[in-house]
Amino acid sequence: MTAPIALTCGEPAGIGPEIAARAWERLNTELAFFWIGDPRHLPKGTVFCEIATPSEAGRVMADALPVLRHDFAGDAVPGTPDPANAQGVIDVIARAVDLAQSGETSAVCTAPINKKALKDGAGFAYPGHTEYLAALGGDADVVMMLACPQLRVVPATIHIPLREVPTALTADGLEKVIRITHDGLQRDFGIAAPRIAVAGLNPHAGEGGAMGTEEIDWIAPLLDRLHAEGLAISGPLPADTMFHATARARYDVAVAMYHDQALIPIKTLDFAGGVNVTLGLPFVRTSPDHGTAFDIAGQGVADPSSLIAALRMAAEMAQARAA
Repeated sequence: MTAPIALTCGEPAGIGPEIAARAWERLNTELAFFWIGDPRHLPKGTVFCEIATPSEAGRVMADALPVLRHDFAGDAVPGTPDPANAQGVIDVIARAVDLAQSGETSAVCTAPINKKALKDGAGFAYPGHTEYLAALGGDADVVMMLACPQLRVVPATIHIPLREVPTALTADGLEKVIRITHDGLQRDFGIAAPRIAVAGLNPHAGEGGAMGTEEIDWIAPLLDRLHAEGLAISGPLPADTMFHATARARYDVAVAMYHDQALIPIKTLDFAGGVNVTLGLPFVRTSPDHGTAFDIAGQGVADPSSLIAALRMAAEMAQARAA
């Protein structure tokens, strides 16, 4: 039996605390997790039980949300982040990683943070959650994967302007993304020989050079070399024909060249239930695929579906990694 999952509190002024409570209501007899945060920030009426160590989570899970207490400097006002709480948010993430690296928890599931709030309140020096986790994991090389039951997809470039994508993409960079993805699916999803489909950069994958030559110049040669090494890889493929049901049945993961090429199909297929997975870390990490939603925080209307899916996927990944 694997250890319980650590769920970080995320930004206390966002929807993290309320979806954590609702996720416990749905999962309390299915899997064991515990919430790290300040109990004052949980919604009024939340049934919780403070625990001293992660190992106690399974014992109380059926009756109450297990809470590993982490005191914050301030209260939480829904929709209005308090700079005094910024360092606490950062420290909770680091604490969860410490527990994962020591084996006391089997995975880390992170509730959404607000990067501006962390920068303003605590001088947070990282572009985002993933980069901070990579640093805590020993400066690991990581990739972001979005996953739902119908699709797994990895963007080779992420939050950069579209005009910068052709120069940001390199053979070395794409090869690193593909290898991390391949190894991650083997280690964390138990897929012995992952089938990887790689999208082209240009419309119709360049159409023989008529719409761009990157596919001919270096993408296809790279994929041919990896295929010759034994990777089950196909492409470069026209992105507009990669994501219908019949096409998805031919691969285990799609590697896309830029943000929207990857995220539009998965958010179309499963907007509420997509999961953000970080591959390449020395521990399992998942996260709901949405932000802090300050505009609806505290109203009791936030959808916990993505967090529930993230916790379930974290449990499955932890079991696969343990095996």
